[in-house]
Amino acid sequence: MRSTLLGLCLVPACAIAQPYTSYFTGNTTDVATTPLGGLCLMGGATESDPAMVWFLERASGGDVLVLRASGSDGYNDYMYSELGVTLNSVETIVCNSASASNDPYVHQRIQKAEAIWFAGGDQWNYVSYWQNTPVDSLVREAIAQRNIVIGGTSAGMAILGGYRFTAQNGAVASATALNNPYTPQVTLDGSTFMNAPGMNNVVTDSHFDDPDRRGRLLTFIARSYADNGTPAFGLACNEYVAVCIGDDGIAHVYGDYPNYDEFAWFVQASCDVMLPPETCGPCTPLTWDHNGLAVKACKVPGTQAGMYTFDMNDRKTTNGGLWEDWSAVAGTLVTASGTAPACNVGLAEAARPDWRCIPTADGIRLTGMTAAARIELVNVSGQVMPCAITRTSDGALVHWEHNGLVLVRVMDAHAVESFRVVR
Repeated sequence: MRSTLLGLCLVPACAIAQPYTSYFTGNTTDVATTPLGGLCLMGGATESDPAMVWFLERASGGDVLVLRASGSDGYNDYMYSELGVTLNSVETIVCNSASASNDPYVHQRIQKAEAIWFAGGDQWNYVSYWQNTPVDSLVREAIAQRNIVIGGTSAGMAILGGYRFTAQNGAVASATALNNPYTPQVTLDGSTFMNAPGMNNVVTDSHFDDPDRRGRLLTFIARSYADNGTPAFGLACNEYVAVCIGDDGIAHVYGDYPNYDEFAWFVQASCDVMLPPETCGPCTPLTWDHNGLAVKACKVPGTQAGMYTFDMNDRKTTNGGLWEDWSAVAGTLVTASGTAPACNVGLAEAARPDWRCIPTADGIRLTGMTAAARIELVNVSGQVMPCAITRTSDGALVHWEHNGLVLVRVMDAHAVESFRVVR
């Protein structure tokens, strides 16, 4: 029989000098179970109990680790004894400084966990404390090698996007972001961090309805398009909403709809249009319009049973979701009722193909795509420009007369890639 230590093991006074504080509840003898993987994202207010049950059950009776940079043990009893899910233990580690990222005890607890939850707080603390440290690499290893389940709320949700708003210079309001997409408050990062499953090139946002953050999410996606040539996919939760995504790629939305207007939002550059912002630059209001069809947004209501869904595989199929068309005109968000995109740009297609763009004296050389690939030259206003295309055995040579910044857009089957070229 396993002996069970109930209650809270407080840190001894001698641990005050440590760079972390640990709060432990449950069985101190580790058990190794087979977690079921998956991802749980919450909007930042009170936790959704049904979604948290989903998260905890995927630990398969193992050990849950809560990581945070402020606060204390608020999750321990809630997870361990209040939701009716059998667990071996729940431990909260509060990282009081960046040096906790190099502590062997913190490393060991990550390696023993079947589930890791990131609490709310300040996401810049998480990024500055953990990115490019053993905490980051060990979490990535745990996901890839042991299929742990991972999740977070508020700031903990923010850091799980593959393309992140880091809040390095504080929060940013929608109006501020829309009127200057390059304000110092819009700090975005797409470098490797956490590698949450299915979150490659996905930007998340929480507390989405209070205040209204639609405009800033649109700006984040526009920035990703302007800066990288490929638009990020947006996933946002209203404050009391949670999204749970299993290995099947189906996002189940939890909340208290229809008692409250509780929605998750799935937002993407319209693949029917697939044109970059007309105007996205420093100190200039954002315009990303294309006749009001630049962006597609699907709002899916959250219920106690998580019955309404969005398919992250094709990024189009929804049960219960409603589509809207979003755009920005001179720094003002414009929304209207819309329809689902006619094309598919799902997770499989979102992974960048092995295509290369090599500058030449009068254009570029493209390699890696098939002879059937469609190639377009687009200026910063989204207008298709004339160019000469010569097919080669492994791609194409593209020539044009225009000087300045252009986007070379390549579409082959369901894959889409854009390359920024300046000459």
